[in-house]
Amino acid sequence: MGSQRIRQGQCADLVLNKNILLFHKCLSDKVNFLSFLTALTIQSVQLGPSTDLSEESCCYSCQEKWIGYQCNCYFISNEVKAWEDSRDFCVSHNSSLLQIQNRNELDFMKFSSSFYWIGLSYSEEHHAWLWEDNSTLSQDLLPFFKSVNPKNCIMYNPRGRILDAYCEKKFRYICKQQLI
Repeated sequence: MGSQRIRQGQCADLVLNKNILLFHKCLSDKVNFLSFLTALTIQSVQLGPSTDLSEESCCYSCQEKWIGYQCNCYFISNEVKAWEDSRDFCVSHNSSLLQIQNRNELDFMKFSSSFYWIGLSYSEEHHAWLWEDNSTLSQDLLPFFKSVNPKNCIMYNPRGRILDAYCEKKFRYICKQQLI
């Protein structure tokens, strides 16, 4: 067993089937490690207390490196970009910067402590914070939002925190593609 080689994608099987014996071999290969992280995310979604099975039953046809969850596809960047460049990347992939629909939308990312650009910006014309589709922000969704500077762009942490920063600063970002 010591010389057994792990093929690409097998890490996902090891995690989902709880085969920890070969787990350490997965961590030595970057591709397998990324496969492991994806599988771990999927497993935590399946085991999470707030996951509704009817929401999980959607069929996903997400692009490579995107994560399917609750009938949407998400791209969680590892690279950093300014807000506008992040938005342009999402648009070029037939998606938009994240528009949060409900508080548990990013439950599958609760382990992340990073902040990400999202698709919320201040409209001088409407004197309101708007999502990219021009819908208004629900104060119930992000209740502590009032203290941010309207000249800045918005970053979100999947644990529910929100910050503003100069739009030219570079941060990670989340794209969302709605499947239905």
